[in-house]
Amino acid sequence: MRFTEKQLTHDPQGHFLNSTQVFSPDDEWIVYDTRNDDGGIGVTGSIEMANVPTGKIQPLYHTQNQTKYGPGVGAATFSPTNPTVLFIHGIRNANEAHPYGFTRRTGVAIHTTKPFEPVFMDARNITPPFTPGALRGGTHAHSWSGDGQWISFTYNDYIMEQLSKTDTAVKDLRTIAVMMPGTVTVPDDGAMENNNGAYFSAIVAKVTEKPEPGSNEIDKAFDECWIGSKGYQKADGSWQHRAVAFQGNVRNEKNETIAEVFVTDIPDDITKASPGDHLEGTARTRPDLPAGVVQRRITHTPEGIQGPRHWLRTTPDGSLILFMAKDPKGIIQVYGVSPNGGSISQVTFNDFSIQGPINISPDGSYVSYIADNSVFITGIQTHLAERLTPRGTDEDVPFGAAIWSNDGRILAFNRRVKKEEKKYVQIFLLRKQ
Repeated sequence: MRFTEKQLTHDPQGHFLNSTQVFSPDDEWIVYDTRNDDGGIGVTGSIEMANVPTGKIQPLYHTQNQTKYGPGVGAATFSPTNPTVLFIHGIRNANEAHPYGFTRRTGVAIHTTKPFEPVFMDARNITPPFTPGALRGGTHAHSWSGDGQWISFTYNDYIMEQLSKTDTAVKDLRTIAVMMPGTVTVPDDGAMENNNGAYFSAIVAKVTEKPEPGSNEIDKAFDECWIGSKGYQKADGSWQHRAVAFQGNVRNEKNETIAEVFVTDIPDDITKASPGDHLEGTARTRPDLPAGVVQRRITHTPEGIQGPRHWLRTTPDGSLILFMAKDPKGIIQVYGVSPNGGSISQVTFNDFSIQGPINISPDGSYVSYIADNSVFITGIQTHLAERLTPRGTDEDVPFGAAIWSNDGRILAFNRRVKKEEKKYVQIFLLRKQ
């Protein structure tokens, strides 16, 4: 398969791509934040988009009163169905005493026809009494469902974080949450800690401070993805319309922490709790899961998921979850497993390890990634690998993820380019011929 390379951005600033969903629905625009290094969201104040045919830059949002302590913005994604951009936004009152952090961030959306008009998506309420549908902390790495209606994200709880400072039995444990359309109103605390939300949020992965060794209990849920564009088919033939695959940290029989693949099946209504539970949490407990959520462990591997940080990915039909692990030679490869469990299949057979996150082409045929200082694609069924860019030096190596356009004809990725004695993160495109 032949691709031609083009540098899209050139100005002396960062153009940092999220790991997925950076193309507008019509593939005319690519969204990014202005970081010039990984991390650094707290000190970054702008979200922009670049026009794919022309390279024209259009600003979308700037934070107010940006300092090195926050608020900060980053990790921008496009809805797959409408011209709306979603990104991390630090809490608006960030300062030296209360800087940007895991429990101090939320999700904000901008419609591209209404730049600089932020819509707070997930409500936040850290003032008792807490509010069902609002969370109490930091939301991160937001991903749209295939129909553009729901959003998944990782979550850290501010109330648990504060409690852990006085109670050693409590920890702020990262978990997974989702939100669905539905306005949530919370009390105005007068300090910009709380905010209303356009969506109703709920936790969908159960975590515990002390997982039992050898059990399916986890103390961290992270780096998730929606399963399929419309869910997946269960082993009994029925269809699960909404489900999320994620990495969960378990303890093996030796009490060592390893990450395994988990799946959470999600009901169409997440607004109701099981009897005795509290979706909003309490002053001493994290929010409970909605009624009908079912969490399952999918893999039982000797060494668990391994490699660079990556989000799980699934084929559009929902039949296969991809993740990374070491092969018998210790090389990081891509593997696949059904959301129903069962045998694990190896997808890539490279002589070198994968260097960053993975993505699946819209038709489900290829997985894209950076490896051996190049952009690669590999056929998920054929296992044939294709190097799409020359092997770069450590000075001009592609990094991060290679992200597909919605029509599958373009891959976008980042590379650092020197300009005026300094290197800047620029966006490059690979277009299929």
